[in-house]
Amino acid sequence: MSDDRLDAIRDVIRDVPDFPKPGIMFKDITPLLADPRAFNLCLDLMAERYDAVPFDAIVGIESRGFIFGAALASRMRKAFVPARKPGKLPAQTYQVEYELEYGTDAVEMHKDAITQGERALIVDDLIATGGTAWATGELIRRLGGEVIGAAFVVELSFLKGRERLAPMDTFSLVDY
Repeated sequence: MSDDRLDAIRDVIRDVPDFPKPGIMFKDITPLLADPRAFNLCLDLMAERYDAVPFDAIVGIESRGFIFGAALASRMRKAFVPARKPGKLPAQTYQVEYELEYGTDAVEMHKDAITQGERALIVDDLIATGGTAWATGELIRRLGGEVIGAAFVVELSFLKGRERLAPMDTFSLVDY
């Protein structure tokens, strides 16, 4: 996608070398969040992408996915559903584990968060290996819902997360 709006988003994402460990170039979105124009451009572009797609809920992945997902859900008049780390939700949950480079992690959703036949969009700030988004999609399907796609602000394409999510429709604003 070639667009001046994408350049404005890319311009405020900060590179932080050697974080969280040596050799990693961290893509810091906090300057984007502090810039109302850039933040709203993200929401505008995501809303434009999914405006004509019928769906019921946006599932935001903890924690930065809550920021983008809740704002987008409000803008698009959709339900917002949090996908959280284990032990953070108060009612009965389903959990899906996924593989990390060294070990496993998991995400949970309330058992009543998505109802049979509901269509949901997954939203997060960044896709790297795709494990968390994949597990979130599994949770949505386990609850009887349908995943219409996954939307991200940043994609680290060299980590091949999009491939892990295939054939799920995957959309990102900026790619590194």
